[in-house]
Amino acid sequence: MRTSTTLAVAATIIGANAINLVKRTDGSAPRVVQHEIQRRHVENPVQRDQARMRRRSNTVNVRLDNEETLYFMNLTIGTPAQDLRLHIDTGSSDLWVNVPGSQMCLATGDPCEASGTYTANSSSTYQYLNGEFNITYVDGTGSSGDYVSDVVAFGGITMQDQQFGIGYISSSEEGVLGIGYPLNEVAVAYNGGVPYNNVPKYMVAHDLINVNAYSLWLNDLDASTGAILFGGVNTDKYTGTLQSVPVIQEEGVYAEFIIALTAVGANGTSGSLAKNIAYPALLDSGSSLMYLPDDITTQIYDSVGAQYDSTQGAAFVDCDLANSGGTIDFTFSSPTISVAMNELVIVAGTEKGEDICILGISPAGDSTPVLGDTFLRSAYVVYDISNNEIGLASTNFNSTSNNIMEITASGIPDATVVTGAVTSVAVDASGARNVDQPTGLTSSAYAMPTAAVGYNVALLGAVGAGLAFAM
Repeated sequence: MRTSTTLAVAATIIGANAINLVKRTDGSAPRVVQHEIQRRHVENPVQRDQARMRRRSNTVNVRLDNEETLYFMNLTIGTPAQDLRLHIDTGSSDLWVNVPGSQMCLATGDPCEASGTYTANSSSTYQYLNGEFNITYVDGTGSSGDYVSDVVAFGGITMQDQQFGIGYISSSEEGVLGIGYPLNEVAVAYNGGVPYNNVPKYMVAHDLINVNAYSLWLNDLDASTGAILFGGVNTDKYTGTLQSVPVIQEEGVYAEFIIALTAVGANGTSGSLAKNIAYPALLDSGSSLMYLPDDITTQIYDSVGAQYDSTQGAAFVDCDLANSGGTIDFTFSSPTISVAMNELVIVAGTEKGEDICILGISPAGDSTPVLGDTFLRSAYVVYDISNNEIGLASTNFNSTSNNIMEITASGIPDATVVTGAVTSVAVDASGARNVDQPTGLTSSAYAMPTAAVGYNVALLGAVGAGLAFAM
């Protein structure tokens, strides 16, 4: 999920399965941290996403809870430890939590129960840093309060004095673990363009992982858990070849996980729905659905018989489409990720005892296209912030084995670098952004989000030259 600050500035423990850790060349184990992630059910993913879109060697291997449409990671903060369950978000960069006494958390139904809350005065290791935490979404919702530091622990590691935000005033019931580029931190707007060490960057600074990179495996729609692997790649969680493509720069800096979508096909035929395109797309685990350029969305709807209802903001389909065996195929210069219909068709409710289903793809309108969880479940994605590249391969669904390799300064292991891939985004005089493309592709422009705060070009220019330390 994206914040208006982002736009302005940029303009459980390991599972029981046996894990094979590939040794480094010096004979030591790879530096990785692995942790399970879990999915939480969302009754109305369309409504939830509409709000988000308007506002827009040691490794660490962490379990992610999978409860239908949101992904959470269990961790503890403070001394003694306070349990929290934070929404893991590649589209933002701050860890922040609610307090039990906020108006949001005191509302009927205890909306903060799923994520948990943090009480600073109950922790002996809490430290106040400043009162400049203020994360605001494009629709005006968000959270504000203090930046503080405390002990944060997960996946068998403990991070002393980790900075994060406390939301004393909040209109979001979910605490968030943002793990994007440090430039995306809301503190950058208040700190002269200088980021702090967010969670992945902290791990690098304290030798918990080798470089600022991690892999995300959400598994399929029916699975209750997936995993995030900080600092490493798990080759048993994908099939075929892992290929790396460049992250697209924005205003000359790397700020978000945007890559170029170059073709869309159906049922294994690359480009049958859209070819010779080059649309930027944000890889965002904080969005439940995909939001694609309107022309491409229309092509997809026509191909599967979806009926879009603008009043509902959803495309309704026959629930039997999930059993059709069809796919929608997304190409990024070279790698193609095929998303099966049983991953795209979502039961959104019932009427007269019959399921009502929607397609997990909506039109982006004037907003930046987003590849949310309905895409990410079918892709094994390596987010390499240090090397400004994204690794992509098809998910090996329900894999029970593990083979973990460390990501180094040389790049993503077991990955093939795509030659001639899209490498940059330019802003023309009208405000539209055009994407450079490899031979054979035609440049395609898209407008900046009209509802969003504009890019702060002056600030970007001021901080752009000094960002090497933050990547």
